[in-house]
Amino acid sequence: MNKKQPPAGISVADWQATPESVRQLVVGLLASVDQLQQAVAQLREQVNKNSQNSSKPPSSDPPSVKRKPPVPKGQRKRGGQPGHPGKGRRLKPPDQVSRFVVSQPSACGACGTLLMGEDPEPSRHQVTELPRIEPEVVEYQVHCLRCLACGQETRGEWPSTMPTGCFGPRLQAVTGYLSGRFGVSRRDTQELLATLFRVEMGLGSIPAQEQRLSQALVQPVQAAQTFVCQQPAVNVDETGWTETNQSCWLWVGSTPAVAVFLLRASRGRQGLTDLLGSDYAGIVGSDRLSAYNGLPDEQRQLCWSHLRRDFQALVDRGGNSALIGRLLLDQVKLFFPLWHRVRDGTLTRQAFQEAMRPVRREVESLLQLGSLLVQHRQTQATCRNILKRKNALWTFVDQEGVEPTNNAAEQALRRGVLWRKRSFGSQSQAGSRFVERILTVVISLRRQQRGLLDFLTDACQALVSGMAPPSLLPAA
Repeated sequence: MNKKQPPAGISVADWQATPESVRQLVVGLLASVDQLQQAVAQLREQVNKNSQNSSKPPSSDPPSVKRKPPVPKGQRKRGGQPGHPGKGRRLKPPDQVSRFVVSQPSACGACGTLLMGEDPEPSRHQVTELPRIEPEVVEYQVHCLRCLACGQETRGEWPSTMPTGCFGPRLQAVTGYLSGRFGVSRRDTQELLATLFRVEMGLGSIPAQEQRLSQALVQPVQAAQTFVCQQPAVNVDETGWTETNQSCWLWVGSTPAVAVFLLRASRGRQGLTDLLGSDYAGIVGSDRLSAYNGLPDEQRQLCWSHLRRDFQALVDRGGNSALIGRLLLDQVKLFFPLWHRVRDGTLTRQAFQEAMRPVRREVESLLQLGSLLVQHRQTQATCRNILKRKNALWTFVDQEGVEPTNNAAEQALRRGVLWRKRSFGSQSQAGSRFVERILTVVISLRRQQRGLLDFLTDACQALVSGMAPPSLLPAA
């Protein structure tokens, strides 16, 4: 502030009549007030951050966060509606029935005459029941016999298909299935095996079976990572993890059919290189983390879900920032319905590109305007940082197979986030490798609608027999 110019609310005459020492004090106090107001505004913005205006997860939102209003309920009542087609349980054919219980009358209910023959169309009712499961215990024996002619002892050989441990491939697969797919703890796994399958397994044996399964998944997961690195577009994201109480990061590379997970100490460029390789030439969909800045903009697609939250943060900031934020959100609301039509096949790519031209111009103009808001330094920095990557905003408009959001990668990471919250991470490098591999298999097979337990069993059996393991790659 110019000491010769009076502050707002003080006349020139009063200011000139004020002693110089008082002027200096007033100017200093006003400067301090301005700094404190900026600090309070920053702190208030930090406190008000939530999942709608930042990258914080919804689970961290306080009760005060306003949710979107629920969709108005219609007039229909709960349950099936009148006239809808029934979805009753169908009777299984006779060849799929384990046994029959026949109730056949022997005498007439009216006169007592003996009844003969069978009803060609009897009333049928089927009951599905679980049998009592008894584990199969196979004992392998190797005999040593003495030759009657020369007295030499000869010992037999263990079968090449014999598992080296005390538990077979399917039991190993079930153990990993419970922890990797359903997140069952080791003590609960121990109880489930004993209760449902009548198998007694020590707590220490459960991680041993997981490691055996992890070895069986090495080749399929390596092939899956190679497959992902060959795809023209990959969505990438990362989340925090702990290994032996040390911070690390769980990375995911997501494609429509296969998702690959890696645990690495780095959240920077090295983690991305370990995931996709140093020479990946496809398009990476991601947020604005600096680890991705080494990629050229033409090889990136910034996540518009993250950008939408950034624009909401401008609105919550108030003032001119709010005006720019609202206008940016209006543009987002314009093009997402168009994108959905492109994805559904009801709008051609060429028509979409034509419709997006004015949207692109308006968004970039608004960001340019926001970068000039000197009074809102955070808004200025946000808009400038986005403008630096403006070519990475619109890759999805021109390139087939590129999504405007990074939702697919974030959805794939949710299972890892839940695992981390349950178990507080992994306690060894071997445990981290199991997490990587089982998550890769679970998510990939789910996307391909393939059976998980059979895949795990086949992988464990292949490890025992020395055969090729099953593949995680989608059928051609």
